[in-house]
Amino acid sequence: MSTHMSTPATFTVGLVQMRSGLTPAANLETALKLIGDAKTAGADYVQTPEMTNIMDIRRERMLATVVPEENDASLARLRELARALSIWLHVGSLAVKVSPDRAANRSFLIDPAGEIVARYDKIHMFDVDLAGGESYRESNSFKSGECAVAADLPWGRLGLTICYDLRFPALYRALAEAGTSFIAIPAAFTKQTGEAHWHILIRAARHREWLLRAGGRAGRPARERALDVWPFTGR
Repeated sequence: MSTHMSTPATFTVGLVQMRSGLTPAANLETALKLIGDAKTAGADYVQTPEMTNIMDIRRERMLATVVPEENDASLARLRELARALSIWLHVGSLAVKVSPDRAANRSFLIDPAGEIVARYDKIHMFDVDLAGGESYRESNSFKSGECAVAADLPWGRLGLTICYDLRFPALYRALAEAGTSFIAIPAAFTKQTGEAHWHILIRAARHREWLLRAGGRAGRPARERALDVWPFTGR
């Protein structure tokens, strides 16, 4: 938890860290509890990690489990919770089906009335080959987004990004030009890439005059930590 000065008032940020598994219903119950804990601790805005509803690298099984946004029970419950707690809830991302053979890695910003005020589909797919034989092809299962997204909070304008987007400065330049005060980076980096890049890239990004909210996934295989970074204003 941390409290930051902004206009018109202070606000408190809660970053949820959880280890999503293969079962959306179980993941949802964990998220609901942790969001409630954040509210109890005084959070006005709560962010969950990337892939809050499921983490499954097996394409066929994942696509057989996820559903379109309009049918997603996790999203419906999360909207209800935002309304019940009267908080701004930023769902780091959910896997939602957009075609028979693709899902979207989609963030949702939900207001205290439970309304979805912004959606962002992850643009930069995590297609990498790592030392030791690890290989990931996010583009085999997910359709990449096409547009940068920013949305207004009571305390300033928020830029929405997800995980591997952090490697691509053009997106952050576009969000800066859109007048953002804050950048959200919910993530599920792998252990290897998290150790190599997560903290380094977050520290590099803070040299922009932004406040960075980076909610990470806990446990193996992802090992990054949640970070809430003050803007660096020195020259």
